[in-house]
Amino acid sequence: MVITQMNMKFCFRGTKLRAFSCEMIRSANGFFPETFYSIFSQVLCPFLLSGIGMVLAGLVTSEVQHWNVFVDIKELLTLVPSLVGLKGNLEMTLACRLSTAANTGIINDTQQKQKMISSNLALIQVQATVVGLLAAVVAILLEFISGQKVELSHIGVLCASSVLTAFMAALFLGIVMICVVLGAQKIRINPDNIATPIAAMLGDVVSLCILAGTSTILYRYIDKYYLFLGICFFFFSLIPLWIFIAKQSPSITEILKTGWFPIIIAMLISSLGGLIFNKTITQKKMIGMAVFTPLVNGVGGNLVSIQASRISTYLHSWSSPGVLPHNMRSFFPNPCHIFCSSDINSVSSRVLLFLVIPGHLVFLYIIYLIEGEDIKMHSLFVVFYLVAALSQVVILLYLAEMLVRVVWRQSQDPDSYSIPYLTGMGDLLGTSFLSLCFLFDSFFSDKMPMKNLNVVEPGLP
Repeated sequence: MVITQMNMKFCFRGTKLRAFSCEMIRSANGFFPETFYSIFSQVLCPFLLSGIGMVLAGLVTSEVQHWNVFVDIKELLTLVPSLVGLKGNLEMTLACRLSTAANTGIINDTQQKQKMISSNLALIQVQATVVGLLAAVVAILLEFISGQKVELSHIGVLCASSVLTAFMAALFLGIVMICVVLGAQKIRINPDNIATPIAAMLGDVVSLCILAGTSTILYRYIDKYYLFLGICFFFFSLIPLWIFIAKQSPSITEILKTGWFPIIIAMLISSLGGLIFNKTITQKKMIGMAVFTPLVNGVGGNLVSIQASRISTYLHSWSSPGVLPHNMRSFFPNPCHIFCSSDINSVSSRVLLFLVIPGHLVFLYIIYLIEGEDIKMHSLFVVFYLVAALSQVVILLYLAEMLVRVVWRQSQDPDSYSIPYLTGMGDLLGTSFLSLCFLFDSFFSDKMPMKNLNVVEPGLP
C-alpha cells in the first residue's frame, strides 16, 4: 500500500494547539499508482521471456513425441497438457498468493514471512503429489473411454513418472517463485505483473523436461512393478509431514481443506484438452500441433493469471471477503466496462490484449527461424492462428472478471480458487481453437492454389 496524499489540519487557540487531524489517502491502484505505460513496461519483458519459454516447451514436445517411451506409451501425450497445466496452476496460485501478501503488507514482518513461505511450499508439495497421481489416472481413464487398450506395465510408468515430475517441479518452481516475489518487492515492482509470467516461462519447460527424463529412465525398468509402487508410496508417505508444516498458517489450512475442488475440476478440463491434443497430433493436416499447443495455452493462461491476480489484489486492498465494491456488484459485467473503462482493472486488461498479437508474431517468427520448412507458416495460417489466440484471451479475461467476483462474494480467496478454473479453460479453449485453426487452414488451402498463399520467410524484408 502506498500513501499518495496526506492532509494535516492544526487548530490553535491563541498560541496553543487545541486540535489536530490527519487524513491519508492511499493509492486506488493497489501496490502503487499505475498507468497503461507503467503496467506495459513491467509486464512486457516477463511476458516475452515466458513466451520464449513456451516456444521451447513446444519444441521439446515436438521432439520428445518421437522418443520410444512416448511412441510406445501414448497415454503420456494425453498426460502432457493436463500435468503441465496442473503444475502451472500450482505455481501460479502460489505466485498470486505471495503477490497479494506482498502488496497488502502481510509478509513485511519477518516471522510472518517465514511462516508464509514454509506453509506455501508445503502446501504445493501436498497438492503436487496428489495431483500428479490424479492426472495419470485421468489420462488412463480417457484412453479407456476413447476405446484404446492400456497395458498394465504402461500404467506403472505413467503414474510413477507423473508423481515424480510433479514433486520435483513443484519444489524447484516454488523456490523460484518465492525469490521472484521477494525480489520484486525489494525493487518496488508490482509482483502481480511479473510473478505469473515467470512461473509460466519456467513451468512448462521444466515440467516437460523432467517428465521426459523420468519416463525415459523408468521405461527401462518397465517390468519392475515394485519400483513404480515404491516411488508412489514414498512420495505419498511424505504428505503428513507437508500437512504438518502447512498448518502453520490458518489461511493455508483452509486451502488444504477446501482448495481441492477447483484443482480437480481444472485437471478434468485440461484433460479434455489433452485428449484433443492426443487425437490431433498424429494427423498429417495438423503437423505443428505439438509446437503450437504449449504456446497458445501458455500465453492465454499466463495473461489471464496476471489479470486474476491483479483483481484479487484490488479486492484484498479495498474490500472484505464476501463484500464486493460498488463498481463490481454485477456477476455479469458489461464487456465495455471490462475492456474500455478508466478503471485500473480495465486498463490492465487493455494492456494484456495489446500484447497478444505482437507477442504471438514474435513467437511465431522464432519458431519459424528454428523449425524452418518443417512447420506450416503461410499467411493464411498465421491469420487463423492470431484470430484463435486473440479470441481465447478475450474470452478468458471476461471469465476472469466474472469468476473472481463470484469467488470473492462467497468469501473465498480468488488467488487459490479462480486461477485453476481459468488456466484449465485456457488449455481447453487453446487446444480446441488451435485444432479449428488447422482444420480451417486445411479446408481453405485445398480450395486455394498454394501460389496464392504467401509463405513467411525468415530475415529482413
